[in-house]
Amino acid sequence: MQIRLAQAADFAQWLPLWKGYQTFYKTDIAESVTALTWQRFLDPAEPMHCAVAEIDGALVGMVHYIYHRSCWTAGDYVYLQDLFTLSNLRGKGVGRALIEHVYASAAHEAAARVWWLTHESNLDAMQLYDRIADKSGFVQYRKMIG
Repeated sequence: MQIRLAQAADFAQWLPLWKGYQTFYKTDIAESVTALTWQRFLDPAEPMHCAVAEIDGALVGMVHYIYHRSCWTAGDYVYLQDLFTLSNLRGKGVGRALIEHVYASAAHEAAARVWWLTHESNLDAMQLYDRIADKSGFVQYRKMIG
């Protein structure tokens, strides 16, 4: 398995992973937003990144992460926004390898923290998260605008 940054030629294999992630969370993101998101991943001036897990030329997982400032530290924070692996490979180290890629990227860029959210029903993923990160104890509140 190889973990690497996504490249323009990966779109056709990335898209089913992205759609699978949306299906898992019972959401449907507009095609225009998907196209914009992909463009942002490929733009070196953007703080958004996509890494993929590849086995024998096939993409089997993806992680999206975003660098952002914090009022609490000099170094940026890294928000791990989306993580998805093919269902037949869950529990086989793909998700962990993708998260560790984000950790390594954050360390290389002198970021202060990597953080993410998951749904309280995502118990399988939380078994991994509990081993490789700390729970913050915070509850998320949000207000949709537009």
